[in-house]
Amino acid sequence: MSRPLVSILMNCYNGERYLRQAIESVIAQSYTNWEIIFWDNQSTDDSKAIATSYNDPRIKYHYAPTHTWLYEARGYALEKVSGEFLAFLDVDDWWVPEKLERQLALFDDPDVGFACGNFIIESEKKGKNWPFFPSRVPEGRVLDTLLPWHYIGLLTLMARRSALDTLDYVFDPRYHVIGDLDLGVRMAAKWKLGVVQEPIAHYRIHGSNESDKHRARHIDEMRQWIADMSKDPVVSRSPSWPVVLHNFAFLQAMDRLLGGERAAAFGFSRGMPLNLRRLKLTVAMLLPLSVVRQLRD
Repeated sequence: MSRPLVSILMNCYNGERYLRQAIESVIAQSYTNWEIIFWDNQSTDDSKAIATSYNDPRIKYHYAPTHTWLYEARGYALEKVSGEFLAFLDVDDWWVPEKLERQLALFDDPDVGFACGNFIIESEKKGKNWPFFPSRVPEGRVLDTLLPWHYIGLLTLMARRSALDTLDYVFDPRYHVIGDLDLGVRMAAKWKLGVVQEPIAHYRIHGSNESDKHRARHIDEMRQWIADMSKDPVVSRSPSWPVVLHNFAFLQAMDRLLGGERAAAFGFSRGMPLNLRRLKLTVAMLLPLSVVRQLRD
């Protein structure tokens, strides 16, 4: 068998509910020279049985020797890849059949180090779906536009392996929630971003997404990341860096407000500029806490 061009990292921890749809969306790809590095982070459900049930040598199952945070696990999976390009698919999401084919074409430009695409949000709670990007996505040199809003969905991320090798590190093992933000920003500081403007994947919201389950950890990780990036001469000098700090103040204020600490929330809001987010926060502080929590969910 020839060496796969695209290595797909599929990290799994008790993902049996949606796993077949994720794997079969890769098998259905119009581009076929790929491998799945399936990293089982010590699942206790039927994930292993499902992952190993396919008679396809491109699916390579690995059982983690110990259970770790997500981006430490991604780092272990990275050690197993052999492709020239790296892609990601978590077990609760799925791809459209042309995803890989359309993104690989973007790398004809040698300055494109990574790529992403639009995707469809699938909300199980609301029973609705909608595109993540309502309009055209910025591409090219995007650091200044990416910092205010990290719009790269990991399920659409593809990276050139040689571009990843120019970074000091690929995944920070301290992170469980914001590792995609960390990677995307550091890539944008060095490389051009290619974008498929149409939806090429589906992101499922089901109430057990890691970002929803670890809101307090999200804040702790953002605090650490901001401290680290403030020392980066490229990132911290971006004209958009102050927006990162303001967005973090908003995040902390909303967390305190949801915890019933209105005075603390007000303290964070005082350092924010007069913009739409501060207006939203001010309105939220005037509403009953039950209403705020309902709107947040």
